[in-house]
Amino acid sequence: MRFAFNDCLAAALLTVTLTATATAAPIEDFKLPGLVYDGGVETPDEHFGHGLGDKPVRHDQLVSYLSGLAEVSDRISVETIGYTHERRPILLFTVTSPDNHAQIDQIRERHVASLSGGEIAEDAPSIIWMNYGVHGAESSGMDSIIPSLYHFAAAQGDEVEAILDRSVILMVGILNPDGHSRRIDHVQSFSGAVSVTDPSAEVHNLWTAARTNHYWFDLNRQWLLVSQPEAKAWVRAWQKWKPQVSTDFHEMGSQSTYYFHPGEPKRKNPLIPDEARVLTKNIAEFHRTFLDAEGQLYFTEEGFDNFYIGKGSTYPQANGGLGILFEAAAARGGAVESASGGRDYATNIRTHFRTTLSTIAGTLAQSEAIADYQRTFYRSAAEQADAAGVKAYVFTAGADRSRMMRFLELLDHHDIEVHRLARDIQVGDETYAASESYIVAMAQLQSTMIRGIFERKTSFEENIFYDVSGWTVPLAYDLTYAPLGAGLLRDGAAGRFDARLLGEVVGQGPTTRSRVPESQYGYVIPWEDRLAARAVYDLLSEDLLVRAAGEPFEVRTVDGVKNFSAGAIVVPLDRQKASSEMIHRTVRDVAQKYELAVHSLVSGAGDDATRSLGGRSFDPVEKPSILLLFDDGLARYDVGEVWHLLDFEMGMPVTLRRKGQLGGLDWSRYTHLILAGGRGNLPEEARKRVDQWIREESGTLIALRQSAYWAQQAFLSADEEASEPSVDSVKKRFDYDEKARRDAEHYVGGAIVATDIDTSHPLGFGLQDRVLPALRNTTDTLSWPENNPYAVVSAYPEEDLLLTGYMSEKRQGELAGAPAVIAEPLGRGHVVLISDNPVFRGYFLGTNRVLMNALFFSDMVDRPFGDYEEE
Repeated sequence: MRFAFNDCLAAALLTVTLTATATAAPIEDFKLPGLVYDGGVETPDEHFGHGLGDKPVRHDQLVSYLSGLAEVSDRISVETIGYTHERRPILLFTVTSPDNHAQIDQIRERHVASLSGGEIAEDAPSIIWMNYGVHGAESSGMDSIIPSLYHFAAAQGDEVEAILDRSVILMVGILNPDGHSRRIDHVQSFSGAVSVTDPSAEVHNLWTAARTNHYWFDLNRQWLLVSQPEAKAWVRAWQKWKPQVSTDFHEMGSQSTYYFHPGEPKRKNPLIPDEARVLTKNIAEFHRTFLDAEGQLYFTEEGFDNFYIGKGSTYPQANGGLGILFEAAAARGGAVESASGGRDYATNIRTHFRTTLSTIAGTLAQSEAIADYQRTFYRSAAEQADAAGVKAYVFTAGADRSRMMRFLELLDHHDIEVHRLARDIQVGDETYAASESYIVAMAQLQSTMIRGIFERKTSFEENIFYDVSGWTVPLAYDLTYAPLGAGLLRDGAAGRFDARLLGEVVGQGPTTRSRVPESQYGYVIPWEDRLAARAVYDLLSEDLLVRAAGEPFEVRTVDGVKNFSAGAIVVPLDRQKASSEMIHRTVRDVAQKYELAVHSLVSGAGDDATRSLGGRSFDPVEKPSILLLFDDGLARYDVGEVWHLLDFEMGMPVTLRRKGQLGGLDWSRYTHLILAGGRGNLPEEARKRVDQWIREESGTLIALRQSAYWAQQAFLSADEEASEPSVDSVKKRFDYDEKARRDAEHYVGGAIVATDIDTSHPLGFGLQDRVLPALRNTTDTLSWPENNPYAVVSAYPEEDLLLTGYMSEKRQGELAGAPAVIAEPLGRGHVVLISDNPVFRGYFLGTNRVLMNALFFSDMVDRPFGDYEEE
C-alpha cells in the first residue's frame, strides 16, 4: 500500500452518526467533525435559501452554485461536455489539488499511455469518476453532488490536501438535466405548505416519466448504445480519461434499504475479470464501516447484476475499471411512508455523499492494486482475444451509407480504432467490397469492448437477467459482418489474419457533397439508405410529387443505364407545380444535406423492355401525418423510441396524444396511427372509430409488441370464445426455492432473434437480405392470418432462430414459425402488426426500416384476389 490515511480522518469519514429527520438538513449536518471549513466558500444553504432535502434543486440553480464553486476554488475546474435535447448543459467537474490542476493534461496523457505499455508515473494520482443523476426521478442521486463538491471546495487540513494530491475526481452533474427538471416541476406543482408522506399522493408520482430524458429514453441503458446526446457526452469524456473507479448513484423502491456493489456473483459478464469483484468488495468494506456506525440497514451482492455492459456501473468494468452502483430507498416527493419505515430526502442525499467519500477512501487504500489491475486488464484482453482465434471483424452496410456512419460513430465513442478494408475479400459466402466495408483489428487497447459489441452469446451460467441478455450491436444495425481468423479467409491469407487488409484509419473527415446534375426528366433516390425517408419527407413538404417503385426497374441516367431496387423514389418533372429549376435545387439540397446518392434521369425507360417510370408499378407517395398515442397503459419507453426516430432522426412532426383522450379528434388529419408496446387496447367507442377510419378513410394502423396482439384480435379476427379450463388438468406444486430457475424457462431475456423478411414486400423495401435481426422481449405471438398468404411480411424461422441472448427451448419452440410482421388491407385502409419493438433503445437500425416503410409504403399493400384454398 503506497498511501495510508490519517487515523483521525478515517474515523471522521466513516463513523459520524446523525439523527435522520423528515425535513431539510442544514449543511452543518454534512460537515465532517474535526475538519475546518473555509467560511469564504458559499454554502448550499446560503445559495439556495434552504437546507438540502427540502426540495429537489433546479438544474439552473445547480449549474449556478456548482459553477460558482469552481470559480472560487483552485481545487475545482468545470467544463461543459455536452447539451441535452432541451439544450441544458452537462457539466464535468475536475476535483484535485492545485498542483495536479497545473499539469492535468499531462496526468491524463500519462495515465492513458500507461494502459498500453507506456511509462508508469511514480505516485500517479488515482482517477475516480462519479455519476450523479442519470435517472431524473431519483433526486438524491443528483443532489448529492452538492455536498460532495462543497466539501472539497471548503474542507481544510492536511488530510484533505493529501486526498486531493493523490486523486483526480471527475464528477458529472448532472447526467440527465431534462428528466431532472421534469421531476422538479412535478414535485413543486404538487407540494403544499405541509409535507405529505402518503405514498399515494400525486407529489410522489411521475416516477417513470421523470427518470427518462426528453424522448423518454432510460439513459442508464445508453452507455453502450450512445444514441442520445447526453450519453455521447459522458462516454466521450469517460473514454478520454479511462478512470480506474466509477460510481453511479441511484434510488430504488421506497420499501428497500441501501444497496452497493458488488452485484449478484453469478450474474457477471464473462468479459469482466474476477479480480474486479475482489477489489470492489475491498472498497465495499469502507461503505460498510460507515453504514454500520450509523446503524443503517443495507444489502449488497444481490438483486443487481453486472451483465449488460451498457449500464453506468457495468460499462466501466468492460473497460478495465471498477464500477460501483449505489441505490437509496426513494423518498419520492421529499418524505414518504413505506412498509419498511419512513424515507426522507435529506438522509438519502447525505448517505450518497458519505459513500462518495468512502469510495474515495477505499480506492486510495488500494491504489496500487487498482492501477495494476487496470493495466493488466488491457494487456491481457488482447491476448485472450488472440487465443480465441479472432483477429479482426469485417463489416458492411452495403449501400446504406448513413447506417454505416452511425455504427462508425458508435465505435469512435468507445475509442475503437477502425480501418477501411484495403481490398475486396471473401468470407464464407459473403464478398466484402473495399469500397463500402470496414475492419476492426483485435490488436488494440479496446479489444474487450470490441468483443462486447460484436460477440454473440446464447448460453449462460444463470438464466436470470436484470436487463437484456443479448445486445450484439452489428445485428441490431442489420450489418453483414464476420470474424476473421484461422480458416476464415480464402484469398491467400494462408489461414492467418493479414494485416495488409487494414487500410487507412477512419476519421471524422469532411462531409461528402453529393453531385446532382440538373435533369430535364427527373431524379431517382435509391431507398437503401435509411435517410432516404427523411429526404422524401422533405420533398413532400415542398409539395413535390414523388412516386415509389413497387418492383425493381432499369432506367437511363446521366451516368448510363442503372438498375434500381423496389422502393426507389422517382421525382419526375412531369405534372409538377414547381419549376424544373426549383425541383433540381430541392433535390440537390436534400442529397447534400443527407449525403445521399441521387441519380439524374435522361429517359423514362432503360435499354431493355423493362417497366417505364410512368407505369402501374410506380405508386404516388402520400406525405405521412402521424398520430402517436402514449400513456394509459402504453409503455413510455416504447413510445419515446418511436417519437425519437420519427421526430429527431427523420424530421417528421408527430402528434402525441394520450390514449384515453381520443374524443373530438379530426381523424381526417392523420394517415397513420401508431400504438407502441404495452396495453394498446382502445376503449370500445374509440376502437369503433379507428375501425371506421381504417376501412372507410384509408387510414393505416401500425401496432407494435403487445399492442399488435390486441389489434389482431380487435381488427383482423372474428370473435372467439374463451376456452374453458380442462377438468382433467394436472395440479402442479413446486418448492418455492425453485421459482427463479423455473421462471427462467418462461422468460425471454431481451434476446436478438432472426426473422425471415420478404424483401419484395413494400415493408421490406431497402433491406439487403431476408435475414433481419429483431429484439425479442415478449412471449406472446401473432396468429397466422386466414385467406391471405401475402399478409405475413416476415416470420421467425423454424431453425437457427436465436442469434444472441437467452431464450429457453420452450419459448424458442413457441416462437419458431410464428409471424413477426403482418400487413393486411382493411377496407380502404391497412393494419400493420409488428410483433417486436422495431426501434428498441434507438439502435435497431435494421428493424426500424420496417416502421419507416409502413409509413411511406403501406398504401402499396394490396389484398389477394386468387383462391388459395387448394394450394
